[in-house]
Amino acid sequence: MSVQSASAADHADHGFIQPRDRVLTALAHHQPDRNPVDFLATPEIWARLAEHLHIDPVELTDTQFFDPQWEAILRALQVDCRVVSYDQFCAPPEKALKPAAKQEWWKALSRSTPSRMWRQYTPDGVYYDIWGHQIAIVSNASGAYEQFTVFPLQNAESVEELHNHPWPEPDWFDFTPLRGVIQQINQERQHHIRFRIGSVFEIAWQLRGMQEFLVDLATDPDLPCYIMDRLTEVYVENTRRALTLAGDSIDMVYFYDDVATQQSLMISQTMWRKYIKPYHARLIEVAQAFNKPVMYHCDGAIAPLIPELLDMGVNVLNPVQADAKGMEPATLKSQYGDRLSFHGGIDIIETLPRGTVEKVVAEVRERVRVLGNQGGYILASSHHIQSDTPLANVLAMYDLENRRHIESN
Repeated sequence: MSVQSASAADHADHGFIQPRDRVLTALAHHQPDRNPVDFLATPEIWARLAEHLHIDPVELTDTQFFDPQWEAILRALQVDCRVVSYDQFCAPPEKALKPAAKQEWWKALSRSTPSRMWRQYTPDGVYYDIWGHQIAIVSNASGAYEQFTVFPLQNAESVEELHNHPWPEPDWFDFTPLRGVIQQINQERQHHIRFRIGSVFEIAWQLRGMQEFLVDLATDPDLPCYIMDRLTEVYVENTRRALTLAGDSIDMVYFYDDVATQQSLMISQTMWRKYIKPYHARLIEVAQAFNKPVMYHCDGAIAPLIPELLDMGVNVLNPVQADAKGMEPATLKSQYGDRLSFHGGIDIIETLPRGTVEKVVAEVRERVRVLGNQGGYILASSHHIQSDTPLANVLAMYDLENRRHIESN
């Protein structure tokens, strides 16, 4: 399917372009008034921005679905996009909770947007997500991360054993508040909203263990395929229910699955085509059934798969790690820029954490010049902005003047 056609002139309101219209213009491969932007960062960066911008925290409760302080930061940075996610709407039954466990919405260090994220935690301080991962908090020099400590399906030797895992079901999610939540953050439909589906390959190997999962694909594919089947069934039904309830208040759907390293794919293209592609196709198909464009996230050297991703119906590719093999922005734009839009591109490994403000500005302008030429680009970091990034570099990246349209010549 094609992204909804739009132009800046079509949506002008007394000379002011709404952020949503700016994104739609770019995704329709027309030149917007300025390049649209998105923002994803670790909680440490959000906290430092709030302090710098003098935005006071808001007391958060279990009945809220997004953090108003973080939303205010997005508005201060003039960010055009917003995300709602399946895990904001977890409603598991009591049988899914560990003994004496409490549900927690706001402490997940994997949060990168104002959206809340479901966890349960036990009296001994262990966190679990909805899929059953056991999570520990691991500190580093500038912050902390969530780290999986146990792979719950690692020792399973048969599909029958996998069947006994406490698999979430679609009824463990309640999307009835979704439309109202979107209206709270998007009262005038001014922002571009995407719905985050989840991942298949990643969650599957994180449940099984990477070594076991990859060996299984080669020697006993019934095991990994069973895991991916169970995940995909939930994602497809979740997405169908969410899009049915939200209707036209959602502009795009988004799923993520890292299947590449910096140098190559993690598995052969033949194996990806046989075992992973069919699940991704099912996610794309449910979005297409509602006439929604699709954004796909994969870190690293995903270039060999781009032609097939296009054929499957992917409209936007994230995150464009320019230092990965085959992911040079000029090459991607030249080969696919008339059919594929790009999201990301600003390096989080060297430029943002280690570069000067001048280097950040230069990279922003270069990405806008190349990837944003005649639209087709949403500027953002190449993953969540990390906690070791100087605040001056974050602010330089979101300086409005640095992301205005720059003529290619």
